[in-house]
Amino acid sequence: MRQKRIYDDQLIVITGAAGFIGSGVVRYLNDRGMTNLLLVDDFKHTDKWKNLVGKKFVDMVSRYDIFDWLEGREDEVEAFVHLGACSSTLETDGDYLMDNNYRFSVNLAEYALRNDHRFIYASSAATYGDGKLGFTDAHDTLYDLSPLNIYGYSKHLFDLWLMQENVLNKVVGLKYFNVFGPNEYHKGEMASMIYKMASIARSGKPIQLFKSNDPENFNDGEQVRDFIYVKDAVKMTCALLEDAFKDVSGIFNIGSGVTTSWNQLANSLFNALGKEANIQYVDMPKEYIKQYQNYTKAEMMKFFKIHADQESLVQITPIEDAVQEYVQKYLLRNARW
Repeated sequence: MRQKRIYDDQLIVITGAAGFIGSGVVRYLNDRGMTNLLLVDDFKHTDKWKNLVGKKFVDMVSRYDIFDWLEGREDEVEAFVHLGACSSTLETDGDYLMDNNYRFSVNLAEYALRNDHRFIYASSAATYGDGKLGFTDAHDTLYDLSPLNIYGYSKHLFDLWLMQENVLNKVVGLKYFNVFGPNEYHKGEMASMIYKMASIARSGKPIQLFKSNDPENFNDGEQVRDFIYVKDAVKMTCALLEDAFKDVSGIFNIGSGVTTSWNQLANSLFNALGKEANIQYVDMPKEYIKQYQNYTKAEMMKFFKIHADQESLVQITPIEDAVQEYVQKYLLRNARW
């Protein structure tokens, strides 16, 4: 029996489709029998095209050509999953970030809203800045947030634009926390720490973790983050395409809702590799000390409440299991999802 597609006739447009989370969305939908996908991405000089090998879709276009492609096809599209952006927190070209992350998003949202298309987009946990105001996805705190870098600011501006236009009740924004897992090979400096640490641990060298800059509250390596496996993040993203959640709108955190220390993450990696833990604590660079986050945890009550009757959506893969699968099934085999 053919599995029913979310949209049998119309297209789901996925931007950033060859990227880390985007290619996972394509895989997840393909695995559920959906090939009615229009992929939007630019490969430039990366090998992220490999993330799309074996996946099925209708067509692929550059983000520079997407509006020409869409012209006259308004009735052929049902939804957008807008994940395309420059995600580098190290990028310093503000004009590029504003054009790529903010203005392009505004134009795409205007098209989707004008034609009554479902619009799901990636915001970022980077909009929370140093975390002093917490990590709540309540809309009434948006104006108080202060991102630490221009990447976070470019994402924050789009959230604010939607609020100022009074259309947050017509779209879904997703603030992804520390996502890790297969298909991040192309990300370079922006790849997850588990990806970076794996090659070090495999070489027999010690994994270096920062000494605490707040020893009264955190021991060395006990600073924590909210890590979420990419398969969980993708599952949560795609759920918002389902008919059952078509009336859900607003901004939501996408995280595990639990904390994992750097020590726990490193030990999970060594266990997955079958090696003895080899951790070395080093002084934190002076330029990091004032802005280093010792604690991040996504407030997930809002997302989990809406999906309370969907048990699979509120079950997050434990960090040890996620690292084990990532290392054994993907990293050691240089495989993709």
